[in-house]
Amino acid sequence: MNQQAIVIGAGIVGLATATALARKGVSVTVMDRHAFAVGASVRNFGMLWPIGQPSGQRYDRATRSLSIWKELCQSAGIWMDPAGSLHLAYDGLEQEVLEGFHDLVKTERPYRMLTAEEVIHLSPAVRSKGLKVGLYSPQECIVDSPLAIRALPAYLSEAFGVKFLWETPIHRVETGAVWSGSQRYDADLVFVCTGPDFEILFPEEFAARSVTRCKLQMMRLGDQPPGWRLGPSLCGGLSLTHYPSFGAAGDALQRLRDRFAMELPDHVRWGIHVMVSQHSDGGLIVGDSHEYGSTLEPFDREEINMAILSYLKRFTDLPGYRVTRTWNGIYTKMTDGSTELVCHPLPGVTVINGLGGNGMTLSFGLAEEVIAVI
Repeated sequence: MNQQAIVIGAGIVGLATATALARKGVSVTVMDRHAFAVGASVRNFGMLWPIGQPSGQRYDRATRSLSIWKELCQSAGIWMDPAGSLHLAYDGLEQEVLEGFHDLVKTERPYRMLTAEEVIHLSPAVRSKGLKVGLYSPQECIVDSPLAIRALPAYLSEAFGVKFLWETPIHRVETGAVWSGSQRYDADLVFVCTGPDFEILFPEEFAARSVTRCKLQMMRLGDQPPGWRLGPSLCGGLSLTHYPSFGAAGDALQRLRDRFAMELPDHVRWGIHVMVSQHSDGGLIVGDSHEYGSTLEPFDREEINMAILSYLKRFTDLPGYRVTRTWNGIYTKMTDGSTELVCHPLPGVTVINGLGGNGMTLSFGLAEEVIAVI
């Protein structure tokens, strides 16, 4: 008889876990308290972003996740754009970081340093004034995250027989069973993939771990001409200080951080780094910021959105900058340097959490690793 597994949470971590289990022949039921996914998994750029991961296990996990994404999108008919990424340098220090990083990874990653002229040829959206160089990667892909996350359950149901129980809030988990109200659901294995809601099910475990919440603010821009395409997803110099992969640049990166702390203190204060991607309908997704704490204000800060937009204009010349939608998302992040939280609060119960904003990029690879061990 096949093993039975329950996965709590239908965001990207839960869907990745369900995929890994189903591919191993496990009978899977996914439960979510909402009628469809509404959390951090649908409130992001849709970027599948290996370039942001440091070399070693995390980069390998990201590339494995990307290959699974490609398989699923092709099989399920989900839109994916293999747009690549383009990091831009507008001064000598940013250039030094990009070139230093490229020199260290060029034998293992398919990146190219581009001249300003080559960058402009690659993307119609790049601001040419002051541009020095760009680092281009063909690896990164974009999915329209609200559409992709909501399309995957139908595919998993059809292809693997995964069951989805929507509007089924789980308030109690024990070895071999979960509870929704008075209804008990039995399973051999239980996986808790609920982001910040992990605290509700296991408050003592949550309190004992080095976990915090992170709130990000993002926007959607309209008014792009019909058929106009951004090209690769674009990143300004602030992004070099955000992603751990660029730590390979060493002293140059620290000098860049120090300069931003002096020149852009509000951006540093709010954890702002600025990127832009394009979804299937042509809309541009712009962000983001990072506020940390156990309890976060539910309201967007206008000053943060204005700071994001002002920095965006430093490295782009877009046809339009009209904001058509704003939102925020909250995810969990480890504060002890760990890249994720995988723990077993009870026999047969596994918590997968704390990917720190890397869920779209890392979840499928991480889920495979976790299931392989179990």
